[in-house]
Amino acid sequence: MDYNEHWEHQHKAEHTDSALNVTEGVEAQPVVNPNFHRKRRPTLTVDQYVEGILAGNITVLSQAITLVESNRPEHYEQAQQIIERCLPHSGNSIRVGITGVPGAGKSTFIEAIGGMVTSLGHRLAVLAIDPSSERSGGSILGDKTRMESISSNPDVFIRPSPSAGSLGGVARKTRETVILCEAAGFDTIFIETVGVGQSETAVHSMVDIFMLLQISGAGDELQGIKRGIMEMADMVVITKADGENLTKAKLAKRQIENALHLFPEPDSGWRPQVLTSSAVDGSGLQEVWTGVTDFIAFTRRNGFFRANRNRQSKYWMYESINEALRNSFYRDPHIEAELPRFERKVLESRMSSFIAAKELLNLYFGDLKREA
Repeated sequence: MDYNEHWEHQHKAEHTDSALNVTEGVEAQPVVNPNFHRKRRPTLTVDQYVEGILAGNITVLSQAITLVESNRPEHYEQAQQIIERCLPHSGNSIRVGITGVPGAGKSTFIEAIGGMVTSLGHRLAVLAIDPSSERSGGSILGDKTRMESISSNPDVFIRPSPSAGSLGGVARKTRETVILCEAAGFDTIFIETVGVGQSETAVHSMVDIFMLLQISGAGDELQGIKRGIMEMADMVVITKADGENLTKAKLAKRQIENALHLFPEPDSGWRPQVLTSSAVDGSGLQEVWTGVTDFIAFTRRNGFFRANRNRQSKYWMYESINEALRNSFYRDPHIEAELPRFERKVLESRMSSFIAAKELLNLYFGDLKREA
């Protein structure tokens, strides 16, 4: 036996006799049972979707909203057919937009007033827009977790939706979701925005009354609130008006009332109210809801309610046209192929952004002419 053979034999013996020796185990088993087959959810027809929605079936309603939110062309076509069929059964609700500065307690306020509204015999749909991450595109969608007391209420439907980075957080899809919820029998719709910012314009264009939640005790009560948002508000609610914060809330109320008097009278003819409320002890919630119903009754009498909804319908027609044109442009195969080349030219300062956009549009419209 040569030296190498002797060393291998000795090493093998030492390894076998060692207490550190590990016995070979069985082969790793698959994590998922190979015999398991996921059952595919049965595909519903347009008729089945419409029947389920009109019957108040929450599962079917949720599936229909998922179709509305989908970016797949085949889902879009089916969703539009469902919406068209549901449209005659919609419009019989009070649509309330709710926004507020960060920390104002929008979800807590909605949970508190939502419980009170359903106790009055109403059915409530809460469309809560969750901000999507600009980096990953993901959303937490945590409103069902935050609104525990009403999420299990059979008269409440909560639908958190990702803003998907869209300007303002809400768009046409939320407007279409409102139609489906109304057709399902929900007579009160709350639309909660991501916070004070661009989303308010979009929300204001799809609701009957726009509510701004404000918090006291955070320094200058009007600091950081854009004048445009204050002008859009039909009602301002000072939240967390309880305990030691009650005096500060009353002071904030007077300050905001004074500020609102400087604004011109709104088109509705209604002078915005400033109210205080507390989700903890329930104070002021009844007054807030009475203010909402008073506003709706007032605008119905003077004709603003119907005129406002007509204006909103026209606005969303043009928004739908703009979105369809944008999608058609970016999905054009010729444009998809040429975009990277024009992008490089712009980045290398060989072409201005405006010239690049103009040439791409000329290319797109040229394709349309050739197809015609």
